[in-house]
Amino acid sequence: MPFCLIPRHVFDRYENITAQYLNEQHITLLLSDLDFTLAPKSTRRPDQALRDWIEGLAAAGIAFMIVSNNRSGTRVTEFCADLGVPYQGRAGKPSTRGLEAAMARSGADRAHTAMLGDKLLTDVLAANRAGVLALMVEPAGGAVTVWQKVLHALQAPFKAVARARGG
Repeated sequence: MPFCLIPRHVFDRYENITAQYLNEQHITLLLSDLDFTLAPKSTRRPDQALRDWIEGLAAAGIAFMIVSNNRSGTRVTEFCADLGVPYQGRAGKPSTRGLEAAMARSGADRAHTAMLGDKLLTDVLAANRAGVLALMVEPAGGAVTVWQKVLHALQAPFKAVARARGG
């Protein structure tokens, strides 16, 4: 599997990823990270905007599943139950095992799957290694801690390459 840290497309927020865009890419399964991708880590419950976005995907025939490295399943379990979506926990990204398990559970193949995340070294690398469409968003809630700010700065050149390629 290839080692590549460049996402196919970088979006400002998850809401900017439309069902039309995913359909044009022939995506039938959207896998997504949770923390800082769909909501800040401190957010305990999904908001209505996220619910509406996922309902819009479902209406367009796009399945949705959260794939998380979160070691404590409590927050992810509660968030996903409240949202009404399945999740694959302890994914081990950048390993592909979590993405592969999620695709197997959903009955989707690589050619019709995308992975959405906010981090290059976990989400994007796992997507590229698994051979699925790698989509990236800016971190929800922004970079708050010193480490997040450093990580955000380190990711900037890779995101710039993706944007220069039309992503």
